[in-house]
Amino acid sequence: MTISEDKKYVMNTYSRFPITLVQGKGIKVWDENGNEYLDFVAGIAVNALGHSHSAIVESVKSQVDKLIHISNLYWNSNQIELAKMICEKSFGKSVFFCNSGAEANEAAIKLARKYGRTKYNGRRYKIITAKNSFHGRTYGALTATAQPKYHKNFEPLLEGFESVEYNDINSLKSAIDENTCAVMLEVIQGEGGINEAKDEYLQQVRKLCDENDLLLIFDEVQTGIGRTGKLFAYEHSGVVPDVMTLAKALGGGFPIGVLVVNEKADVFTPGDHGSTFGGNPLACAVGMAVMKNVAQESFLNMVKENGEFFKNQLLAMKEKHSIIDKVKGKGLMIGVKLDIEDGSDIVKKAMEKGLLINLLNHNVLRFVPPLIITKEEIAKGMNILEEVFLEMGY
Repeated sequence: MTISEDKKYVMNTYSRFPITLVQGKGIKVWDENGNEYLDFVAGIAVNALGHSHSAIVESVKSQVDKLIHISNLYWNSNQIELAKMICEKSFGKSVFFCNSGAEANEAAIKLARKYGRTKYNGRRYKIITAKNSFHGRTYGALTATAQPKYHKNFEPLLEGFESVEYNDINSLKSAIDENTCAVMLEVIQGEGGINEAKDEYLQQVRKLCDENDLLLIFDEVQTGIGRTGKLFAYEHSGVVPDVMTLAKALGGGFPIGVLVVNEKADVFTPGDHGSTFGGNPLACAVGMAVMKNVAQESFLNMVKENGEFFKNQLLAMKEKHSIIDKVKGKGLMIGVKLDIEDGSDIVKKAMEKGLLINLLNHNVLRFVPPLIITKEEIAKGMNILEEVFLEMGY
């Protein structure tokens, strides 16, 4: 198959790089011509255990021989076991399974609306999100995403959403009114440029939500399942939400999404929401394999240690290369803000040298490699990046 055939038969929704990847192992991938790349994108923070990890491969092979799909008309032991694992490792009382981060956020939006409307006689429906956020491409999640560039050509969007400044408690406070039912935030804004919420800010948000009986929703689609050095990013601040959404890394490459709720937010009843494929035996088998590996304290400590090593490598480069304006992020979710308007040529040049990285907002390099990455692999990737900077005169 050729790229020209893709352009003929696949809708034009993505701007792709001109390589076709055909194989992966660990943090490495290979294209159809046999060229090798270090993958510091990991399917956009998805391949937590890297490519072709034995635990995931075995879970898929074993489950495919037994049962792939049965729908949610029947009980599913894998679903029950994974739900138990997630609840016991988090604040959760119960979970709802779906197939992606956007679906999980749609479920959270519906849940918040039901909470507000049933408890307050149909009055409360407004959800507050943060500017520069990203919650998905479906209509509710798109409206919650407070970035105008994603809204263009799709208006009118849904009613009942308001965006406020991130890390500004006064901006949030002024937006709360008698119609507000929830606040929805990313602990670290991913697509927005790797922007971290301050601990004090999250603590103040929690207090406001408690005082006004609002659900606090944390979108941990990108930060959850070990990415920041904790199993869930909310653990860094100690601020516990009422609702959390998960996806990406939980499936290790297989589609899965999860809505996690505490007792207060556990308001769905049969008929309120559903998913044909959500929580199928195969997805849950993979999810269990990922959780068994990532949830280990030794694994999370390794992510934290290697994340600090990674940031220190970049900070050392910052001293030598003025193009690096700022290094930010936690664990293995790292952003480098560049002192230029467009860093796309840097990404292309790195790819040509065998390093896959990603660009946000035109000038923020995003590094979200597999969580199994070693210090040696990090150093190798950074050597390639430095070569790029030198060759481009930075």
